[in-house]
Amino acid sequence: MYEIGFIGKNQPAKQDDAILGLFEFPNAFIRQAVVACRLFNTTVDAVFYDVPTLRADFFERDVVTRERSEKLPSRIIDFSALSNPEGSLLLIDEQNAPYVHQYHDVEDYLNSRHPETRQVAVATITGVGSSALGSAAFAWNISKALKQPVLAIVPGYGVADMVLQGLGGWFGFGLYDFLGAKSVTQDAIASVAPNIAAIGRKLSGSVPHARTLNGAPVYRHGSGSSDVLHALMKDRPSPFKILVGHSKGALQIGNALRSLNADKTHGVRVVTLGCPIAEDAPGAVYYQFLGLFDALGQLNMWGHWPEQWMPTWHSTNPILPPAMAAGTLVLDSPRTVPPCHQGPEALSQKPLLPKTPMRAM
Repeated sequence: MYEIGFIGKNQPAKQDDAILGLFEFPNAFIRQAVVACRLFNTTVDAVFYDVPTLRADFFERDVVTRERSEKLPSRIIDFSALSNPEGSLLLIDEQNAPYVHQYHDVEDYLNSRHPETRQVAVATITGVGSSALGSAAFAWNISKALKQPVLAIVPGYGVADMVLQGLGGWFGFGLYDFLGAKSVTQDAIASVAPNIAAIGRKLSGSVPHARTLNGAPVYRHGSGSSDVLHALMKDRPSPFKILVGHSKGALQIGNALRSLNADKTHGVRVVTLGCPIAEDAPGAVYYQFLGLFDALGQLNMWGHWPEQWMPTWHSTNPILPPAMAAGTLVLDSPRTVPPCHQGPEALSQKPLLPKTPMRAM
């Protein structure tokens, strides 16, 4: 367990740190700004993810379970959770009540006495707003299709995310990933304003990671979600068998896998929706989907081609067609799409693709 954003007990306070602290904005002021942005991102996620099905299914189960005096974990869709900038791990099982278990600390999750935390074989990371609501809806959709538990990694949302979003990060996350701009921004803020840098970093701060001299958290694998997934893949007794990423969540999966040993990635099925990534994890099997009308996804291809083009756009919300059917694509991918195995044989396994993809205008 780590203390984030403050000079730790084992780290002597320095005069320079005290002087730098005079130039920080009040923490409460900054946190409210982050909360407001997080709430906006949650609203956006209601467009890109299957929130209507999540709400309908919870309402239906609520009617049934009231008779059993069981309390559903509706906190993932109440106001406080929607605006909370801190990340979490949501273990979602559409088949069994109470359906959602929430963890705010990676070490607590890894050391949990509940066997479900070690048995879950599917993990997801969302993109766009990356809110708790969007992450839950995306994982719920996949859990419903696969009929098994899914671990949703909900990224924290901090000041660095606000800066990049303000610069148009939604519409160029491939460029930011390539340049490492998010890490650079986070490092800069962590160096001059450690308390502010700690906002939204509780989950990623609970894994071993590099720190600045003043004790502020910084990323090791490009983002908080990548750090968390990397730690889970490395430290769990049995690695995940299926990883699903949508939008910039696919990039975060790619970053997390990049420095893992081959024994941790061999045979892992990587499914990406709306953002093809480099197929470079040793032994991993890739199934990548991109919409013909997905301008945002095409903008962030960066030379990475999907295994299959879909007549869809960037959303996975069925009430806004033509949307990607996330659960169906993950379920059917081994049967309908020729896989690409990372390695010398990859070129021979690539399916025929359109010569000229539709690009963002």
